[in-house]
Amino acid sequence: MTASRASLDLLYSDTEEELRSAVRALLADHCAPATVLARAESGRPHDPALWRTLASGIGAAGLLVPEKLGGAGASHREAAVVLEELGRAVAPVPYLTGCVLATEILLGCDTPEAADLLRALAAGQQVCVPALPLTQAPGAPLPQPLRDTGGGALTGTVTSVADATAADVLLVLADTGLYAVPAAGARLTGAVPLDLTRPLATVTLDGTPGTRLADAATARAAVAGALLSGAGLLASEQLGLAEWCLTETVAHVRGRHQFNRPVGSFQALKHRLARLWLDVASARAAARAAADALATASPDAPLTVAVAQAYCSGVAVRAAEECVQLHGGIGMTWEHPAHLYLKRAKSDSLALGTTGHHLGLVADFAELPAPD
Repeated sequence: MTASRASLDLLYSDTEEELRSAVRALLADHCAPATVLARAESGRPHDPALWRTLASGIGAAGLLVPEKLGGAGASHREAAVVLEELGRAVAPVPYLTGCVLATEILLGCDTPEAADLLRALAAGQQVCVPALPLTQAPGAPLPQPLRDTGGGALTGTVTSVADATAADVLLVLADTGLYAVPAAGARLTGAVPLDLTRPLATVTLDGTPGTRLADAATARAAVAGALLSGAGLLASEQLGLAEWCLTETVAHVRGRHQFNRPVGSFQALKHRLARLWLDVASARAAARAAADALATASPDAPLTVAVAQAYCSGVAVRAAEECVQLHGGIGMTWEHPAHLYLKRAKSDSLALGTTGHHLGLVADFAELPAPD
């Protein structure tokens, strides 16, 4: 057993549990299912007031930002706890894109311009979002960069950019490096996503000026590292989603009666829920392993992240499907929040790499040959 595996810590610290309590209380007050559904139907799912409190009030935006730049100097473990709670509430906030992916990219740039953005991000003053397709996976070739037509004037199009409509600044990968582009200077064309709580947009730049943050080689390395962290912490969002589905489904079958007995007492349903409980418990171990590996910069982090994504993605979808089915007729209605969780689970199963992609990475890391 390697030293990194021997020191793996899957438990939650007291600090992490206190952070969980604060985030859960905030979401209970401001992110009830009916509120989320109403905002999603309005076409403006992001809640600026909730974001300000989460980002600057609790300080969640700066968890991964070093203290010298105004952040909390915490680790991926704390960020994973926040994402668990956001997944549990299908909260429509740009945390994964803005406080994980964008933060990791800016940290990888290590320039004064990037440091200034990190300070604003940690203070909750600006939302930075990478102009990358939501489906962009770690270990996969990066998309064709946009063209710098001279002096940082950028031209090109990026599709399926998550949370672009909530961004103040877009982080754009161009052929000459990474650039910070004011979102107001880009043309955003909204798409109709499966998950209405995480809107997608096509970003088009036509000679739009940007501030250079890093050269091309540094930028590509920073983006690759950010995608790895994002995929690893996405597993925690999927875990929180699955836990909510399991908890709500158990509560429903306990209270719902047929033939003068709770439907949860039927053996077939007991078996399904017991299997789901085991799946969620295993997903918790996988997600925590990924967060801990990222926090400790373990050499096994790429493998651990690939395992977590390959497993947690499927568990979240199964949990949401069971939630819809075992709620019966009410689970099929638009008014019940179960469909929000199913759509987020399905969307997450494509975000930052599909299950098949991550299984392929696991096979590569384990040096398992593909079947003929």
